[in-house]
Amino acid sequence: MSIDQTNVVDIIGTDNETRDVVLFITDHLMWSENLNEHLLLLQEKLNTYLSFVESGELLERYPNAKDRAVLIDVVCKYPPSQQAQGFCNQAAQIIEGAGMKLRFSHPH
Repeated sequence: MSIDQTNVVDIIGTDNETRDVVLFITDHLMWSENLNEHLLLLQEKLNTYLSFVESGELLERYPNAKDRAVLIDVVCKYPPSQQAQGFCNQAAQIIEGAGMKLRFSHPH
């Protein structure tokens, strides 16, 4: 699963330190190629994740998520471009407004 499959939640886990429920998005695409398409895929994927949590489906599938904070972690293979970082900042504000957190990780 990856960012191309916009209607699927990729991975769900728990952060051992914070006890947050972490919903991972795996993003293998380069930011320098087809940036607008990449951002659209990311937006659609984030909307799927928001819907997954807000609809109650997360709690139906994972009852242990009850009373835990939710973090959406976008794990990027490539570092986001400056324009992509602007999008990420805007998305983080929207997601925080919905009561969740958003993080972008680049493990390299």
